Amino acid sequence: MLFSLLFVLFFRNQVLEMFDHAYSNYMEHAYPADELMPLTCRGRVRGQEPSRGDVDDALGKFSLTLIDTLDTLVVLNKTKEFEEAVKKVIKDVNLDNDIVVSVFETNIRVLGGLLGGHSVAIMLKEKGEHMQWYNGELLHMAKELGYKLLPAFNTTSGLPYPRVNLKFGVRHPEARTGTETDTCTACAGTLILEFAALSRFTGTSIFEEYARKALDFIWEKRQRSSNLVGVTINIHTGDWVRKDSGVGAGIDSYYEYLLKAYVLLGDDSFLERFNTHYDAIMRYISQPPLLLDVHIHKPMLNARTWMDSLLAFFPGLQAFTTDFRVHWAQHPLRPEFAESTYFLYKATGDPYYLEVGKTLIENLNKYARVPCGFAAMKDVRTGSHEDRMDSFFLAEMFKYLYLLFADKEDMIFDIEDYIFTTEAHLLPLWLSTTNQTISKKNTTTEYTELDDSNFDWTCPNTQILFPNDPMFAQSIREPLKNVVDKSCPRGISRAEESLGSGPKPPLRARDFMASNPEHLEILKKMGVSLIHLKDGRVQLVQHAVQAASSLDAEDGLRFMQEMIELSSQQQKEQQLPPRAVQIVSHPFFGRVVLTAGPAQFGMDLSKHKSGTRGFVVTIKPYNGCSEITNPEAVKEKIALMQRGQCMFAEKARNIQKAGAIGGIVIDDNEGSSSDTAPLFQMAGDGKNTDDITIPMLFLFNKEGNIILDAIREYEAVEVLLSDKAKDRDLEMENMDQKLSENDSHKQNSEEASSASQDVVAVSEEPEGESSDVTDPDSLSPAHADSDSVSISDQDSYTPGTDEASTPEPACMQGDNQPQEQKTETESNSKVNWDNKVQPMESILADWNEDIEAFEMMEKDEL
Repeated sequence: MLFSLLFVLFFRNQVLEMFDHAYSNYMEHAYPADELMPLTCRGRVRGQEPSRGDVDDALGKFSLTLIDTLDTLVVLNKTKEFEEAVKKVIKDVNLDNDIVVSVFETNIRVLGGLLGGHSVAIMLKEKGEHMQWYNGELLHMAKELGYKLLPAFNTTSGLPYPRVNLKFGVRHPEARTGTETDTCTACAGTLILEFAALSRFTGTSIFEEYARKALDFIWEKRQRSSNLVGVTINIHTGDWVRKDSGVGAGIDSYYEYLLKAYVLLGDDSFLERFNTHYDAIMRYISQPPLLLDVHIHKPMLNARTWMDSLLAFFPGLQAFTTDFRVHWAQHPLRPEFAESTYFLYKATGDPYYLEVGKTLIENLNKYARVPCGFAAMKDVRTGSHEDRMDSFFLAEMFKYLYLLFADKEDMIFDIEDYIFTTEAHLLPLWLSTTNQTISKKNTTTEYTELDDSNFDWTCPNTQILFPNDPMFAQSIREPLKNVVDKSCPRGISRAEESLGSGPKPPLRARDFMASNPEHLEILKKMGVSLIHLKDGRVQLVQHAVQAASSLDAEDGLRFMQEMIELSSQQQKEQQLPPRAVQIVSHPFFGRVVLTAGPAQFGMDLSKHKSGTRGFVVTIKPYNGCSEITNPEAVKEKIALMQRGQCMFAEKARNIQKAGAIGGIVIDDNEGSSSDTAPLFQMAGDGKNTDDITIPMLFLFNKEGNIILDAIREYEAVEVLLSDKAKDRDLEMENMDQKLSENDSHKQNSEEASSASQDVVAVSEEPEGESSDVTDPDSLSPAHADSDSVSISDQDSYTPGTDEASTPEPACMQGDNQPQEQKTETESNSKVNWDNKVQPMESILADWNEDIEAFEMMEKDEL
């Protein structure tokens, strides 16, 4: 029993230390910005960073993370910090910004955060020890925000617009929103808790009325035979836009709020609806051990074979897919798994869930912790990160982890008196008897009585889960993919005939080289032109009317279609995995990892598990396109160079000749970042590259600058190039520190001084302009990895695949020949950071012997 208490106490204290690390870094480096960027140690302000699309809709310049964290501070017994935070919110936060935000995210994070803060503030005030000055200021802000969200409900259906302008509402000339037609089911169905709580706190019924109307409309539009709802619905007509159904992203919290609305509001109709949907979920969606999406009209037909992390709340499975692939390599520190772990432990008392929490804590520290907070996983395959720490990490993750290891006596209030919103904000259960202005029974509700036979569907079905070898389809496809090309006779290219070169096979996409003048002339005859883009790519565009003849136009169309098909095929079958650049020197010690684009030449890091480790140095000339003039500084180092002005393979040969043991190419497009671009692969130059034996990796501009900044600040910077991040323990860290303090320190400092001077010189050198390059590099279409193709006129590269967002094909084949064909892709990259944290000596010092004894006892029991 003693060891069990020590076990719980140790991890409860560790959660507190982790929270302090994240919260203090937000307040120090980011506040009053909405979010912390933990890799670059600054705040994320919307409009000042590259757009991340819909992800940025949560940001409204209203100190999002602080508001989202308010009630977490009280749960963690940080009442002093809570009081200070509330004063900052009241004093600093402005809700009248001219900015378009997500109605859903603003409701659950900001409105919920204000209401949760108000709930615990009045609780503390009633206890008489804290917040005696508080006079409902957070509730007044919540009411103001509620009125700012109401214009979104100005639709005939009652479903809200997905976005609203905080200052101008919707459909206003200055609102820049209100033209949307669709919203997700969760977006419209996850409002009732916050809106009803706002109504009952204030006595203003309009908020609860609007939220109920939206829920009623969704219920009426369910598919009546299956009792399932789709992912996306038209807010004006109620038609299902996406007819797939599940319990993950787009629907998840709709089901959650039906059940919790019954608990908080005491309305039987919500329970009846939940039971009806739950029956359908167990019949069709639950395919143990998976929860898979199905079509609402054909519920026995799976809509996909994988699960997203959001459905981990139902009840927490995250790992398995029926086709055994990583469909989405990112992990943005989502708390749903911790949420399920907490509730399952509270329901069962099974200590197994404490072990799950222990593992989760250890992995967060091992893989997500960085000097300025915790960074979301960019790619779980490499163990690297992105510059992102969402507000829900503080609002939910640490709240659930602390509660998992906390006893009642550890809390200053009874958590059982509150219900959790989907963002884990606390709403008091006594609201169920306050200001009941809404009828408690919906007489139009259709209720399906459940019986035990319905739950026969919960049994595992291994025939569905493991129907055959996952490599079976590929083993059949592989021998057949080139049969047509090898067996069919080749025709004569009309374009080449017109050039007087005699009968030749037609130019195929796989053979095309942008650096070949003859190939470029053939493209011109086919009406295909090359357009130089500002970011260093070349876009292929076909204008049939510009072809030499109608036959040449047909050849051009075939060529463009081949290029798209070829790149699409390679995206699926020949992609190279990302690589890792891990900063291992002081003070990083492996805690910062950048996901790097691989090269299709040089050392294969996946076959060299130890990777290549060395100090970095910038080369002269910085573009690496001619003989290196500082070989003495480059020898036995990893060379840093700028993208542009010559082939990647040429750069590699030049630094290898100078004695470098590896190379990192940094993108020359200012501001390029892994936050907004997918994986980038460097292709060869169309020649034999077997002579290149060193590893070469590619970093985008933002991530490359992190290494350059580290050189400026710390002089000697050592990195590890590998296929995935390597663990760093305390012993290795101490070894590095001792090494840096002894004889090698002087040598490393001298070498780093040279590298630092090189970096300074970079700012004085003009960057290569893509428009001045007259000899475009070759695309390696045999290794292309995207649905469409673009060609860099500086460096040869292969765009990779980003499974989270596949680009739309730029060329569509129809019955009629299109007049214009385009093929283009964004240059792809992934840059990630792996964060390794040293053990907390301050905590372990007191409990080390007891913990070791506990672990020994645990092993004996096993």
